[in-house]
Amino acid sequence: MNGSRSGRGRRIVLWRHGQTAWNLERRFQGSTDIELTETGVAQARRAARLLASLKPAAIVASDLRRAAATAAELAAITGLDVVHDQGLRETYAGAWQGLTHEEIVERYGEQYAAWKRGEPVRRGGGELETEVADRAAPVVLGHAGKLPDEGTLVVVSHGGTIRTTIGRLLGLEAHHWEGLGGLTNCCWSVLGEGARGWRLLEHNAGTLPEPVLGDDT
Repeated sequence: MNGSRSGRGRRIVLWRHGQTAWNLERRFQGSTDIELTETGVAQARRAARLLASLKPAAIVASDLRRAAATAAELAAITGLDVVHDQGLRETYAGAWQGLTHEEIVERYGEQYAAWKRGEPVRRGGGELETEVADRAAPVVLGHAGKLPDEGTLVVVSHGGTIRTTIGRLLGLEAHHWEGLGGLTNCCWSVLGEGARGWRLLEHNAGTLPEPVLGDDT
């Protein structure tokens, strides 16, 4: 799934929400609606100051509180309205939600191992990663399609949803999506529009993108 051939130079910043208490406890959040910690709010404010310098044209966010509150910090600086969309929520993971990493490995070891191998797994009886991409990627592409030339869209979402969306927009087969490392709280990845569609420019970044000076531009 690639970007349209019009609107050259568009950019998508996929920004993970700030820290939550369940992040600290290594609990699988999924679609559970967990708030930011004070540290998470501070992370969002710091990141928002950086991202505002990119002069985004639009902001779209998951409607879960941790993502919505993160997006609100950028909206406060830029004056942009945030469009909230359920399609950007984190993966629903059924029985896994609320469990710590250790509890998941102990209770669902075979399922966890299969997921890590890149097999299609309904973690805890929830969504497949491809189903997450099916709902999230069209939201991102729809908003990116409204950007002006050289415009930047900021998407505020969740680690798993961002990873699957990147995989889908880059045209990677689903079993390769695990090759994209996770995102730290309030870090982001950047997709840029190239001649053959979207390409990954930055991943798990906490600083602003720098021009690539070399033979691969």
